[in-house]
Order: sequence, then C-alpha cells, then structure tokens
Amino acid sequence: MDEASASASVVSSGLSSELLGYPSDARLLIVNCDDFGMYPAINAAVIESIEEGIAGSCSLMVQCPGAPQAMKLLSRRPQIPFGIHLTLVCEMPGIRWGSLIARERVPSLLDPAGKLFSPTPEGRAALLAQARLDEIELEFRAQIDAVAGTGLTPTHLDFHCLADGGRDDILELTVALAVEYGLAVRVWLEPGRQSMRRRGLPVTDNDFLDSFSLDIEGKAARYAQMLRDLPAGLNEWAVHPSLGDKESQAVDDGWLVRRTDYEFLTSPQAREVVQQEDIAVIDYRTIQRVWSRSVRPR
Repeated sequence: MDEASASASVVSSGLSSELLGYPSDARLLIVNCDDFGMYPAINAAVIESIEEGIAGSCSLMVQCPGAPQAMKLLSRRPQIPFGIHLTLVCEMPGIRWGSLIARERVPSLLDPAGKLFSPTPEGRAALLAQARLDEIELEFRAQIDAVAGTGLTPTHLDFHCLADGGRDDILELTVALAVEYGLAVRVWLEPGRQSMRRRGLPVTDNDFLDSFSLDIEGKAARYAQMLRDLPAGLNEWAVHPSLGDKESQAVDDGWLVRRTDYEFLTSPQAREVVQQEDIAVIDYRTIQRVWSRSVRPR
C-alpha cells in the first residue's frame, strides 16, 4: 500500500487528528482569525489574538483596503501562519472592495452595478447562479498570486462568506489550486468532508464554529464551556477579532461580534482553560504537510 492509500485508510476509518500523528483521544483545535486585511482595527486585533491570545493563525483578504498593512505585518512576523481568504463578495458599504481581475474579464462575478455581490442569502444565490468557473479561477489565482508576489508563503485556502465555496465545482477548483500551490483547504460541510476523507485528506472531525453564529450575550462563558466540552479529534473555530473602536463601529455592523471575540481570545481565562483542558492549539501548517504529500489531482 502506497503512502496516499495508507493515509486514505487511516482517515476513512478514524479521526483526522490520528492522521496528523496524534493519539485518538487528543483534542486538537485550530483557532483561525478570519478577515485579516479588511481594515486596521481587525489587523491589530488579529495580531494580538495570535501573539498574546489563543489564536494560532489567520486568513488574509487580499482585495481589502487593509490588506497592504496586513501583509506588512505578516512580513515582519514570519512565524505567524496564514491562509488566503478567497473572496467573491463584499458586505461593507462603507469599505468597498472589488475583484483583483479587471471587471470586463470577470463579468459573471459582478452584480448589475458592476460590483461584487453582497453575501446576503439573495446575493449569494445570485452570484452562485451566474458565476462562471473560468472567471472564478482567474480571480482566485489573482488573489493567491498577489500574496506569492510579496514573498509571503500561505498555508491554506478558505472562503469568505461562502461555505466550502458555495458550489461543488468551486470547491473542486479550489482543491486543484491547493494541489498546484502546495496548500491545504478548509473544508467543513459534510459532503465536502466526506469527499476529502475519501482522498486521505485531514479535515475537521467535528462541528465547525463560525463565531458570528454565537450570541453576544454571555459569549465568554459560552466559549469557555465549548473549550471544556471540546471533543476528541480535529476541531476548528473561525473567529473574527477586531478592536471594535469608533472607526470600526462606523463601518461594520458586526463590530460587537468582533470585539467580543477579541476580548475572549486575549483573556487570561481563555489561556487558562486551554491549559487546564490539555487542548493542543495547532494551525494549518500541520494540515498543509499532510495535504501536500497525500493529495492527488482527480
């Protein structure tokens, strides 16, 4: 049995955490800060959440106004692992961003006004109904290459406001790009997880957390309890820290979600519970190594 077949056998019969070299009862947690690069208060909070808190990595939104600053921060901190938050939507009326590829080359990715769609249910549905895969590939490659051109080395690809890309063919395209660039992919919906596990690829073993799904009231206590209840295997939380300053409040309806994430991630309580519960906080470098040696084009 070759290495890829052996990996597939382990994943299909056990936990992804075992494929990563951990015992079956180990509790692994990826705490990834999404939306890095959106605006400066997010950038500052993400760095602090990783350097001083329990977060282990982040995902960069390349088109956003804060992306140049974010990439400078990463260039001065090569120890911080990061992914590329592949982005086809824009939810910030006060902070607009668009495609990296010229609009006339990716018309199927744009709304009637020539802008990226909003990630409302209606906006996502309209985008996914008309988006051409070849134009998505152009845009995704541009986002990846914009980072590679700076000399930074990402670990993985994930999606902004489109779970597993929103369509099967978009997920397959992204996995193919990961093969080409030597990266992993965040996959967390059940159909995608099953597909990846059949290929011998580690993905989250348990329910995925998007921090925007949590109530703000009592969030710190909820986070602490979730850590105490964390199941064995590979787990992932997508968190969204921001300082929540006045500039944030002026442009971001979700600033309080982000502020409360930041407060918990950098709190002594968070560090204490992680240590007490013997949780291994890892990042996508571990996942990337297995993807890089196991994944094969279909």
